[in-house]
Amino acid sequence: MTWTRFTPFEITITKSAMPTKNKIAITGVKPSGTPHIGNYLGAMKPIIDFQKNHQTYIFIADLHSLTTVHNAAELRTNIINVALDFLALGLDPDHTVFFRQSDIHEHSELAWIFGCLTPFGLMERAHAWKDALATGKKDPTVGLFTYPVLMAADILLYNPDIVPVGKDQKQHVEIARDLAEKFNSTFGQTFKLPEPSIPENIASIIGTDGEHKMSKSYNNTIQLFADESTLKKQIMNIKTDSTPVEAPKNPDGDTVFKLYSYLATPVEIATLRDKYLAGGYGYGEAKKLLLTKYLEYFGPARQKRIELAKNLGYLEDVLKSGAQKAKKVASHTMEIVRQKTGLVL
Repeated sequence: MTWTRFTPFEITITKSAMPTKNKIAITGVKPSGTPHIGNYLGAMKPIIDFQKNHQTYIFIADLHSLTTVHNAAELRTNIINVALDFLALGLDPDHTVFFRQSDIHEHSELAWIFGCLTPFGLMERAHAWKDALATGKKDPTVGLFTYPVLMAADILLYNPDIVPVGKDQKQHVEIARDLAEKFNSTFGQTFKLPEPSIPENIASIIGTDGEHKMSKSYNNTIQLFADESTLKKQIMNIKTDSTPVEAPKNPDGDTVFKLYSYLATPVEIATLRDKYLAGGYGYGEAKKLLLTKYLEYFGPARQKRIELAKNLGYLEDVLKSGAQKAKKVASHTMEIVRQKTGLVL
């Protein structure tokens, strides 16, 4: 969710709060629905990959989800599902600080302080707010308006170097940098400026409608862990052009080919490309191939998720342990922020 230069960082974090690796990466995922392959490729996989060489923080952005989810049972279910998804896909709690945003009250406190420094016009220019107004969203809320301020707090509390995000979240990282600079110029050097990390080849994942980015709001997603019949329906409904079966096709302009290329090996991609260019190969066959590859690629994770769902006590322990680790860093950051702002006598 939503998320270029470095400045010196004068805060000295105690050893108990200091991450063990040199570079820090952070991202969050909003539990407002079922994660899809766009979420996986754009945010989930990159941050999971970062855990190999970086101190990583991954949080479930349940406070952010309140802008759209107003049912307690639904939110609790979404939180559990997101946690299961990450663990099934390879998040290692021994190498990643994995926690719920709302367990760390410092997120809300820092958001308020940043809000007191945020120009109104900056929020008016935020794309989420502009989109809400442009699409005629009924009764847009203050929470939606100030969404980027909370996201800035989410990021800057942990002093990260890198924020893996999708292309659509780049502006939010830029806003976080703006607010860090504003705080630094007002109260003294405190926060360093994080860099967004946006893999070029997956900066924006095309949806099954072949027109918009993949998003639950467009109802054009392919869910990560849906049952096979649902996945088949979603993949077979991918919009394609009207080129007849016998005619050559342009793989670079086809949604099915693009999605397949994210999951397949270079040899498999080259083979499918040749079939497109040669003609005599229909989009229906390509969709069946994508479904097969999808089930193969996510097969181990799908099985692991089934096993994890049988032991939600383990899931609770993972999130509780992650919150304890995150709390050490967040509370230390806020101690310094309170001192610099005059909130501590």
